[in-house]
Amino acid sequence: MRNIPINQISPQGLKVWRLYGLMHSAIVWLLAIGGGVLNWWLEGPWWVLMICVVLPVLYTYLFVILFPKLQWLRWRYEVREQEIELQYGLFVVKRTLVPMVRVQHVDTAQGPILRKYDLASITISTAATTHTIPALITSEADELRSRISTLARVAEDDV
Repeated sequence: MRNIPINQISPQGLKVWRLYGLMHSAIVWLLAIGGGVLNWWLEGPWWVLMICVVLPVLYTYLFVILFPKLQWLRWRYEVREQEIELQYGLFVVKRTLVPMVRVQHVDTAQGPILRKYDLASITISTAATTHTIPALITSEADELRSRISTLARVAEDDV
C-alpha cells in the first residue's frame, strides 16, 4: 500500500468545523429546550425531560469536540504530476486517486466563515464526480488550483 498523503489541511479548518458544529448544536439545544418546556407544561414523564438534557449535551460533545478533531486528523491530500490523492473519513477512512487526465476543471470556494479565517476549499471536477479539499489557506488554495490546472493541461497534452 502507498504511503499516507503528506499534506494536511489548515489547523484553522478545525476551528471552522467546530464553529459549524456549534451552529448545528444551537439548533439542537433550541429544539431540546422547546421539548423540555412543552413536556413540563403538559406534565409529561420525567425521562423525556432527561432526554431533553442529555441529547443536546451529547450532540454538542460529538459534533463540536470529537468529530471535527478526528476529521481534521484524517484529512490528507497530495498532488503529484500524474494524480491527486485524497484521504478522508470519520470512521471509514477513504483513499481516492484522481488521475490528472480526468480533471476537467478546478474551482476555489470561500463562504463568509471560511473568509473570516482566510480559508478556501478546492473542488476538482472530473466527468463522473467532484472531489473537494476543504479548509486550505487562501493563498495555498490559489497556488494549488493553478498547479492542478497546469498539471491537468500537461497530462491532457501527453495523451
